[in-house]
Amino acid sequence: MCVIIVWRISPDFSVKAKKPPLMVHAAENSHYLCLTVDSQRIDYKLKRQDSTKTLLIKSEQLLRIEEHDFAMRPGFGGAPIPVGIDVQVESIDSISEVNMDFTMTLYLRHYWKDERLAFPSRNNQSRTFDSRLVKKIWVPDVFFVHSKRSFIHDTTMENIMLRVYPDGKILYSVRVTVTALCSMDFSSFPLDTQNCSLELESYAYNENDLMLYWKNGNDSLRTDEIVLSQFFIEHFQASSGLAFYSSTGWYNRLFITFILRRHIFFFMLQTYFPTMLMVVLSWVSFWIDRRAVPARVSLGITTVLTMSTIITGVSASMPQVSYVKAVDIYLWTSFLFVFLSVIEYAAVNYCTTLEEMRKMKRGKIPSTFNASQAMAFDGCFHDNDIELTTFPRLAPTLTSDPLTSPTQSSDMRPTEGTRLRRQRSVRENVDLLVNNSYMIDSYSRLAFPLSYLLFNTIYWSMYS
Repeated sequence: MCVIIVWRISPDFSVKAKKPPLMVHAAENSHYLCLTVDSQRIDYKLKRQDSTKTLLIKSEQLLRIEEHDFAMRPGFGGAPIPVGIDVQVESIDSISEVNMDFTMTLYLRHYWKDERLAFPSRNNQSRTFDSRLVKKIWVPDVFFVHSKRSFIHDTTMENIMLRVYPDGKILYSVRVTVTALCSMDFSSFPLDTQNCSLELESYAYNENDLMLYWKNGNDSLRTDEIVLSQFFIEHFQASSGLAFYSSTGWYNRLFITFILRRHIFFFMLQTYFPTMLMVVLSWVSFWIDRRAVPARVSLGITTVLTMSTIITGVSASMPQVSYVKAVDIYLWTSFLFVFLSVIEYAAVNYCTTLEEMRKMKRGKIPSTFNASQAMAFDGCFHDNDIELTTFPRLAPTLTSDPLTSPTQSSDMRPTEGTRLRRQRSVRENVDLLVNNSYMIDSYSRLAFPLSYLLFNTIYWSMYS
């Protein structure tokens, strides 16, 4: 038997048209044809034995995608299909106190079994596909509850992997970034600890159709080494529960819970230390001459305005909440100390004015005295510029002035039958301070630091 092969030359090629047609006899090529037929039989045999070793069958034909309706879940009408989940957290990109949310990048992996995608394989090897095949089969419709934004990374291709095993088991992995809500409590800010969670749930299939569960229990949640600028992550925890919707029923829900503890050192440098310095600076006015009006007023106003700037800066970086935060308590209490130091000088200046007016009425200050002439270049009155008449020395009696020296008071011992002097009333104490205004500064030098120290002790013991 002979096989004749005719090669017809196109008339467009004039040179080749002159050649006679090519004739090949079967006897000359019988050995080559036999090898070709044998190799095709071997390939077909291998194809039937192990479909993972050949590239002649398309993936859609191998998985018999056209033979099934993948719009329906596996085992439709029967028991709910179990879908295992495990998560590897790659990073926590940002945490916003103003928007009360966090942004997390993670690898989300799904595990389930779909016998419709089973295929023969001698070595039990799996096949891996990209996102192009995912759109043609059934995959779980897991979504993030309370998410604001989310997307699947697509550089350089969509970060989606589908791995199908010969028995129909499937691994579906995606790399996704999600921004989700975190209900934060700022009552202890910045000494606070926040509890945030990322929740996963099936959107369309309730517990009668789909059962979500952590594939490896608590080990289903893995994290890389995550370092944040303002927070320290205490621990991650995986948990599960049920969510009820009145119109559709109960749904399985998985929780990724993590606890964040805020670093205090940043706020110590930016808020607490400057506030403490402003309060201490306001106490300097207690050691300045009470008649140096420009010096003490300018110092008080400067500290008050600086405290207002610090409070405004902290409030601008925080959400507008309706309750008092721990930093607000510290800032406003410190602002109160600074404000009281200004009020203290106003009281000292007023009492000094009253004291000088009374001395002028008593004749201790001559009528020809000019206050502007006694004012020094630095804005202070000096006692040596004022000619004061001396008080007449009084004999020591029981009704002597309480400001007498200890040596004088020690000699005044009450005799038998003498009536002791009663304690001074509140009004008498006020008159004493008015008549001796310098005592207000003396008491303030001790009262203000002790009060502020007591406040700091109570504050840090409560919130630390």
